[in-house]
Amino acid sequence: MKNLSKILCLMLTLVLVTALFAGCKSNKKKDVEDDVYTQGQENNEEANEDKESVDNKEENEAESSDETSLKDTTIRVATLKGPTGMGMVKLMEDITTGESDVNCEFTITGAPDELVGKIVNKEVDFACLPTNLASVLYNKTKGGMKLAAVNTLGVLYIMEVGNEINNINDLKGKEIYASGKGSVPDYILQYVLKENSIDPEKDVDINFSMQHAEVATTVISGDNKIALLPQPFVTTVLMKNKDARIALDITKEWEKIQGEDSPLAMGCIIVDAEFATNNKELVDKFLQEYKESVDFVNTNNEEAGKLIEKHGILPSAAIAQKAIPNCNIVYMSATDAKDTLQNLYEILFDFNPKSLGGKLPDGDFYYQK
Repeated sequence: MKNLSKILCLMLTLVLVTALFAGCKSNKKKDVEDDVYTQGQENNEEANEDKESVDNKEENEAESSDETSLKDTTIRVATLKGPTGMGMVKLMEDITTGESDVNCEFTITGAPDELVGKIVNKEVDFACLPTNLASVLYNKTKGGMKLAAVNTLGVLYIMEVGNEINNINDLKGKEIYASGKGSVPDYILQYVLKENSIDPEKDVDINFSMQHAEVATTVISGDNKIALLPQPFVTTVLMKNKDARIALDITKEWEKIQGEDSPLAMGCIIVDAEFATNNKELVDKFLQEYKESVDFVNTNNEEAGKLIEKHGILPSAAIAQKAIPNCNIVYMSATDAKDTLQNLYEILFDFNPKSLGGKLPDGDFYYQK
């Protein structure tokens, strides 16, 4: 019996030892599995981080590549001195400092006629010019260029040395000095007069014997009392003759007839049609930066005035700063400006079809973003 008890005790001890060993082995196996799982998680996290890093690097490289590719093509831009070119000066400055995402080469001229040959011969990709000349060139090149945006509304004013002209009817019986017979300013003035029952041939005497600068000089001296002048000549006169004033804003007179939804669109920017087709992304980016430049000029008159002088658009920052609010510098996409322009073109066509190149431009004239 005693021996049996010893045997049973020994067997119980063996069972306990075996169970303990198995438990330790199981725990050890679990620990190993936990270590493997943890290591796997860490490896996965590291792999994900590496993948994310690679993706970010590729994305940044792609963005950098896009910017580089846009700058690889130099955009040739021609613009006029005066209001038509004033809205572009911030873009000019950004090109100079390297802050722009596009690369441009600028040509600045004093007269629209100087641009015609460059546009026809494809020496420029963009050009700022009068809206009627855009139609002339569209017809001349058989659709070889498109209107990208309107950049200037009305810039015409009746100036007076004195205080006799306070409404349009006060012009009856007066001599008005102007420049450019048979040009858009002439047709606009005639249209406004006729719509107010004033006969341009009988009720007023419009003297076209001088250029804008000469007209401005005679108003400054007081030799001529009433004149039709565009900006920035208007501002120059106001700064040099304290007795001179703006008697009538022709843009407002136009809107009294046409309504505020149909403003007087006098300046625009055109783009070479082939260049636009082959460089859609670049053209859209340029127009975006151009719009931002226009917004800057209109909200930062003092700094814009300095840039306008710096880049040769006007000779004086002081004149530019004072002129900006009355220059009606805008950015209206071709789509937004289409109805306004068609209305203006129909009026000009009635005066003289040649002012538009012989026929009204069709729908393909307007650039689509």
